[in-house]
Amino acid sequence: MAAAAAPLPTLPLLLLLTFLSAAAAAASPHISAVISQSGLDFVKDLLVSRAAETIVPLEVPDIERSVSIPVIGTVDMVASGIVLHGVEVADSTVAVGDDGIVVAASLSSVNLTMGWSYSYSAWVVTISDSGNASIQVDGMDVGISMGMKNRNGSLKLFVTECDCNMKSLDISLNGGASWFYQGFVDGFSNHIRSSVENAITNKIMEGASKLDSFLGSLPKKIDVDSIAAMNVTFVSDPLFKSSSVEFDIDGLFIPSDKTAVSRHVHLRGVKYVPPLGSSSKMLWISLDEDVFNSVSALYFKAGSLQRMVDKIPDQLFLNTASWRFLIPRLYQKYPNDDMLLNISATSPPSVRINVGRIDAAVDLDVTVNVLDFDEIVPVACISVSVTVSGAAVVSGNNLAGRVELDYFSFTLKWSKVGKLHTFIVQSVMQILLKKLFVPYVNSYLKRGFPLPIIKGFSISDAYILTSQSRIIVSSDVAFIGGHTPYLSQ
Repeated sequence: MAAAAAPLPTLPLLLLLTFLSAAAAAASPHISAVISQSGLDFVKDLLVSRAAETIVPLEVPDIERSVSIPVIGTVDMVASGIVLHGVEVADSTVAVGDDGIVVAASLSSVNLTMGWSYSYSAWVVTISDSGNASIQVDGMDVGISMGMKNRNGSLKLFVTECDCNMKSLDISLNGGASWFYQGFVDGFSNHIRSSVENAITNKIMEGASKLDSFLGSLPKKIDVDSIAAMNVTFVSDPLFKSSSVEFDIDGLFIPSDKTAVSRHVHLRGVKYVPPLGSSSKMLWISLDEDVFNSVSALYFKAGSLQRMVDKIPDQLFLNTASWRFLIPRLYQKYPNDDMLLNISATSPPSVRINVGRIDAAVDLDVTVNVLDFDEIVPVACISVSVTVSGAAVVSGNNLAGRVELDYFSFTLKWSKVGKLHTFIVQSVMQILLKKLFVPYVNSYLKRGFPLPIIKGFSISDAYILTSQSRIIVSSDVAFIGGHTPYLSQ
């Protein structure tokens, strides 16, 4: 009777990570994400749209003034309940400088309402009146300059300049005496202008503070399972170029129960080269071979690269009766007993990424066991070196792939049932690898592995380029909402 066997999830997972590679120097392994000009325009449109929605209704502090009116004398005037109700964005731009990003927006119209009142003394009598007014602003320019720094593995956003400039201001008063109109407009126009400009500037600064908090709260690791997590701490300050911003992430794997630690990496002579034909894409993510090497060593050290197999496509091979004529001693010692295969990696799997090609290699020990009266008895061990080649694809926000068997070789390490014929071993290994190992690996590769994408965003129209020791994923991005508090609230 065959014993229950566990599947082989971690072996294919390691092969999946073959497809996680990037542009980095060998001494500085990391994941690099580059947001192009089209990507910056996309983010800018999101932020400007969000700002236009959250800026209204905007309450402006009351304004009190004493104005001298000919014949009347000194009149105490108050503009109260000033509220900005709506803005329309006519145009917006984003530009990258040496130290940060500048976002500018032109507002085609801004609508406000307010209440007004006045009082003055005429001999012993106090005369007062009140009413309401509407304010139409035809044209307003708003701009903010922001920089970003790496602070202990997180992004710190800071504002270097924020401006709001109002163009023309038209106040329409309802009610009151006609003599009051011009005096009010003359006395309050500049104060209303500056108060509204300050209120909008403060609101934008408040939004920038929330954006800073959001960036600072981004996770420092992405858990894969109970064993491994990707360290996604930032390792350097963002690099601002003429039309893009680059973010360098640690990208190496750590035990999932450990805290991600920021490691400052000095990148000397490392130049990021965008893939051909991708200049219009919003986002480029590149991952280095060392990403794979780190998780390979992690799983190997954890002892996770070994599994017992009791089911194969040709199940008859896992019973000693099938070997009675080919390996007589096996059948003589263990007649009609079920067999188990213990597959274990003898060293961390390795990966090579070259131009247009991805290869992975793993060395395995395949121990043949017999289930004899519920006791597992090892009878032979075969050392197998397996090489596969594959391709990577993007599925959703996951990097997925598939592999094919390229080559395998084997040697008999030891046997308790006599010599095993090479032809027999080769045939069995061929069946085992092609019909069990490769399909099982591909079933996990098909599920994919999460790319470091902020929740609430989705990759679209992606393509993949393999280069020397790296893979570059070039894609557009869509905002799907629901998981990004700053943009969804």
